[in-house]
Amino acid sequence: MNEISLSSVNLPVRGMTCAACSTRLERVLGRLPGMNEARVNLAAERAELRFDSSQLSPTRVVEAIAKAGFSVPSDVFDLAIGGMTCAACQTRLEKLLNKLPGVSQASVNLATERARVEAPAGLVTQEELILAADRAGFTATPASTSAERQAAMQAEMASEARRDRLQLTAAILLSLPLVLPMLLELVVGDHWLLQGWLQMGLATPVQFWIGWRFYRGAYKSLRGGAGNMDVLVALGTSAAYGYSAWLYLLWDESHGLYFEASAVVITLVLLGKTLETKAKRGAAAAIRALMDLRPQMARVMRVGQPVEVPVEAVLKGDIVLVRPGEPFPVDGVIEEGESQADESLITGESLPVEKRVGDAVTGGAVNGDGALKVRAVSVGADSTLSRIIRMVETAQASRAPVQKLVDQISAIFVPAVVMIALLTFLGWFWIGQDAMGGFVAAVSVLVIACPCALGLATPAAIMVGTGVAARNGILIKDALALEIAHRLTAVVFDKTGTLTEGHPEVTEVLTLEKTERQTLLKLAASAQQGSEHPLARAVLKAAEGLTLSPLGAFKALPGRGLEATVDGHRLLIGSSRLMAESGIALGAFAERARLLEERGNTLMWLAHDGILAGAIAAGDQPKPHAGRVVTRLQALGIEPVMLTGDNERAARFVASQVGIKRVVAEILPEGKADEIRKLQGEGYVVAMVGDGVNDAPALAAADVGIAMGTGTEVAMQTAGLTLMRGDPMLIPAALSISRATWRKIRQNLFWAFAYNVVALPLAALGELSPMVAGAAMAFSSVSVVSNALLLKRWRG
Repeated sequence: MNEISLSSVNLPVRGMTCAACSTRLERVLGRLPGMNEARVNLAAERAELRFDSSQLSPTRVVEAIAKAGFSVPSDVFDLAIGGMTCAACQTRLEKLLNKLPGVSQASVNLATERARVEAPAGLVTQEELILAADRAGFTATPASTSAERQAAMQAEMASEARRDRLQLTAAILLSLPLVLPMLLELVVGDHWLLQGWLQMGLATPVQFWIGWRFYRGAYKSLRGGAGNMDVLVALGTSAAYGYSAWLYLLWDESHGLYFEASAVVITLVLLGKTLETKAKRGAAAAIRALMDLRPQMARVMRVGQPVEVPVEAVLKGDIVLVRPGEPFPVDGVIEEGESQADESLITGESLPVEKRVGDAVTGGAVNGDGALKVRAVSVGADSTLSRIIRMVETAQASRAPVQKLVDQISAIFVPAVVMIALLTFLGWFWIGQDAMGGFVAAVSVLVIACPCALGLATPAAIMVGTGVAARNGILIKDALALEIAHRLTAVVFDKTGTLTEGHPEVTEVLTLEKTERQTLLKLAASAQQGSEHPLARAVLKAAEGLTLSPLGAFKALPGRGLEATVDGHRLLIGSSRLMAESGIALGAFAERARLLEERGNTLMWLAHDGILAGAIAAGDQPKPHAGRVVTRLQALGIEPVMLTGDNERAARFVASQVGIKRVVAEILPEGKADEIRKLQGEGYVVAMVGDGVNDAPALAAADVGIAMGTGTEVAMQTAGLTLMRGDPMLIPAALSISRATWRKIRQNLFWAFAYNVVALPLAALGELSPMVAGAAMAFSSVSVVSNALLLKRWRG
């Protein structure tokens, strides 16, 4: 009789709007094979379930909820992983985490030594993930970004570095006497050897004290069901040491011993690992620099008195005092004082930015020479700096598509190398060669094989590239965006705020004889009170000093304009398309409007109770470097395109000023995404550059979305790349760092594959001694990381 294994889960469910929803979901879940009990609570938005885990998996439950039209929010766990030594470790741990019940996706990064796990909320706990990693032979701890946790991790890494330096120094001192006779023979010609007992005495602590880490790593790896680099090192050095010990202890031989090979291989591998760790810390310098920007304390006004509190204790709305030269502890708005802010490490802008009352400041930027009072707007995880750090960490943890091939090779690498070593020994023996020569060649094969270089090739380049980009004001969402950006063939620009300043000014007001200029401005401004649209701000600025009327009903008409009620009168404000759709003729204004549009003006037509009252013309100047950006893109072989909802003539005028030939104007927001798909249908790999909510569909439709950091949160969340300044020169810079990073990935993968393809046959043929093989293996991974570090030379 089969036992029933009941599992109980309590899942949060989103999307239920009424009792019918909860009843329907309860019915859907109750019909699942193996479901014992299903209760859905509409008020708590939760589903309490009991089911037979042998028949029904948590993942299947979540899929059923999704098919019913609802969703389960996800938990994201970031873990710091210890004990990974090569790509095989990374692949094994990733497979293990992905097989855990309830896990949606898990990715492990060898270069950052991090794991990111996503799972539907309530199905997996952090403790379960840590326990699973421990069973596989690794250590896992929560990868917190708090100041205390970072300090603890830094102290732990410093302690490990001191221990490694001590062991490396000891290994060099013990191995040097074993190698010295060989070196003297090469230089002087004298042939002499240390006594066997002395050779064994020097090699033993290197093998079993300093080299114990390789035995421990090999045991944990094999216990987890796979091999890694530690297995190869332990096998190779143990074979050399064991054979030498057998010769000396049983036959009292001092000649033909390989104690120096086992000791020197361990010393060289340890040296390589030390250099590799140092190089990886250099690659992660960008994220540490961003974390170091966050001050740990802040002075906050409490009950009229300044009080120093941890920055985590600052609340939204608190008044924070910032002295000259101090970093801003939170995002906020200046309430009192004037100063400048150095935002170079956040936006890449090298010049200080003037700040006065009402201006926004960013946490982590450095205050200039003025004392300020700042009202906290975004604190903790919601601050700009925290979001930047999360985005950079996410990009560094992401996997490039090319990494899939590396993972597949890494999974079979160690067993394949062990088989090659065995065949090498048997092959030498079979063709009648010296068995001792076959043994040495087999040891060389085990020692020279290096899965580390393969595992580090892609993540090391991505880590350095995304870090360098962040320091220059370019945030890369993930490795996929980085991979696509290097092969773009078309860049589509929104006009307002992207190519132009985004601060239009009223240049002319067209009115009928019976309507005064001030009256028209007052009506238009009254209808747009509180709007953040650039054209609305231009009208409100022109109407400063006028007494505005209360705004009644209001309705936005996306891509057309707006409809509002002011003083009991119905107003329509918007494009000529809106007027045409409403049956309102432009009449005598048509010719004057045409001339204004040909000079780059945008016209806002105003109808009063269904009758045309006039129009307001606003002009927006191109950004200073917009023309240079277009020229740079064309030089890279990229087609620039402009998409805008503005009128055709104004769009053509701006396009001619910046050098763009392909223009699509008078297009609705939903039409922008269609135009992107049209370009893709023509064979272009398309990037969309925008900054507004109405750009979000096009940003999502493009192969890569590029959001201007001066734009809306929606645009930034949709985009693959975010530019932290409104400077369009960051666009070719973003493509440049993408191409440079991808070149490093290709170079690293080439050398990692070439190294193993060339080195393994040479070792099998006996052309490389174990010591040379150990040195080559040790420095292969160092060379890969060092090559990635060359990206730090990149300048935007």
